[in-house]
Amino acid sequence: MAVHLTRIYTRGGDKGQTSLGDGSRVAKQSLRVEAYGTVDEANAAIGLARLHADTESDAMLARIQNDLFDLGADLCTPEGGRRANDALRIVASQVERLEHEIDAMNASLRPLDSFILPGGTPVAAYLHLARTVTRRAERLICALAAEETVNPEAVKYLNRLSDHLFVLGRRVNDNGARDVLWQPGATR
Repeated sequence: MAVHLTRIYTRGGDKGQTSLGDGSRVAKQSLRVEAYGTVDEANAAIGLARLHADTESDAMLARIQNDLFDLGADLCTPEGGRRANDALRIVASQVERLEHEIDAMNASLRPLDSFILPGGTPVAAYLHLARTVTRRAERLICALAAEETVNPEAVKYLNRLSDHLFVLGRRVNDNGARDVLWQPGATR
């Protein structure tokens, strides 16, 4: 699937509407556009994390960023739309890859005795930011799925991705040694 962008601006959205992958037009504030826009925002936050990531983490995050573009393409093309049959969709193997990476990373981490506050190292802080944006994208996609047909693997992918970003955040925090733990009521 080649993408050729010869013009960056089209003026097509100047009146508050945008085109979906099937050519249909919707309001820019539609739930579908909000959902894939928030996926794009999560992708940008992951890009910030990559600036500070080690080689292994960077490779995982690069794969995830590509997956998030796949997810954006999936969400941009409605399941019942004109181009639904040829649409790029998130598939189970992408979810499974995340699960395998989570399990491998989590095996070397000590169990948690408290919730973790975002922080520790710069890369971990950015991963936590990406995780929270991913959770928002997941909520929006679930809201969309309550109104329209959505690829169920897309929801699974985001659910697993937030777990992946959490565990990766712990791994890059010196395998949890630099995690910032919540101390309930400590600042009263």
